[in-house]
Amino acid sequence: MKPRTSGRGPGRRTAHASRSAEDRAAGVAGRARTNQVPDLFFRELIANLQNGIIAITRDGRLALMNEAAYRALGIPVRAADTGRSFAEVLRTVPEVVRVLRGAFELNHLPNRAEMRLSRTGKAIGYTLSLVRDGRETPLGAALLFRDLTRVEQLEERERLRDRLAALGEMAAAIAHEVKNPLGGIEVMAGLLRRRLADHGDAQAMLSDIIKEAKLANAIVVEVLEFVRPIRLQVEPVHLPRVIVDARSLAERYAAPGAIDVALHLAPQLPPVVGDANQLRQLFTNLLANAFEALGGKGRVEVTLRLEKPGEATGPGDPPHRMLVAEVADNGPGVTSEERERIFNPFFTTKPSGSGLGLAIVRKIVDAHDGRIDVRAGLDGLGACFRVWLPQDPATLPVASG
Repeated sequence: MKPRTSGRGPGRRTAHASRSAEDRAAGVAGRARTNQVPDLFFRELIANLQNGIIAITRDGRLALMNEAAYRALGIPVRAADTGRSFAEVLRTVPEVVRVLRGAFELNHLPNRAEMRLSRTGKAIGYTLSLVRDGRETPLGAALLFRDLTRVEQLEERERLRDRLAALGEMAAAIAHEVKNPLGGIEVMAGLLRRRLADHGDAQAMLSDIIKEAKLANAIVVEVLEFVRPIRLQVEPVHLPRVIVDARSLAERYAAPGAIDVALHLAPQLPPVVGDANQLRQLFTNLLANAFEALGGKGRVEVTLRLEKPGEATGPGDPPHRMLVAEVADNGPGVTSEERERIFNPFFTTKPSGSGLGLAIVRKIVDAHDGRIDVRAGLDGLGACFRVWLPQDPATLPVASG
């Protein structure tokens, strides 16, 4: 009689162990699938980054470019760009193309570097890195960048404040030492002119002395006005009304009827938060500057509108919308060298100018947390000064939640 075989023999144990291993493997795989983050999450993460990101493949095709990158570089968003030659997609920003092309040639890629875009003048801070596989083979490159234009503006504003503080101390001393003697010269020249009423030559010279003394005194007053800190009386301000007033004030700098001034003010614009008197001075100075540049004959156009989508400088800009005012003329214009210095105190291209008019404009713009630049004016001639001022946040629509 054969002995009965136990159900716990080696064959049964092996089969049971095998099934247990398979069950454990299946469980691990199931948990991995459950814990896996969906691709949609990563796509939305890239899309919502405040910094721009551009990724290219090793053979030069565009693999990824988020909306922030399109906006900062001033390129319209096109879904069909993916898979195209990155050099073709980015042809309007050759500086970025040059950096990406060097990604596979450099031994040490820049971690924190800057470049300036020639087309827009924007300052871009960037990091460049390679995308590698598990064997450290480069598959592509990624450029992560941020528009630093706003940061540069804020830094320049701080430097200007420091310079103005030092200049203010000097101006106060000058005002004390020079203003009183100038007044004395003017008074004594006036007395002499009355005593020498019958001497024509002396009358002419004394008139010139009085005129020059008044001019020097006006410059001292203007310097004091420039270095004095701006104290804004803040309230909602409707810019169309301010610009109409500024045109009336500036017309004393132009011969009647010699300059054609056209206002293009968009209807129903929201107000800005600011000081109406300071803003009136800002646009009066810009218009007076245009009138003087035209030399008594020409055309000036003032345009006021709400900024267009994507027109903001970049992620560093304020979150609210901006009103854009443009004062353009068809005069002689400004050179590229002059544009770099045109808002600096005491810089002027006019024989009798003090060089403070546009510096005061820049100071008022900064005090209102705005920005200003200059480019070519009407018909490609002259100059166009563009001023951005923040919309009153109280007039922005409230997002429903």
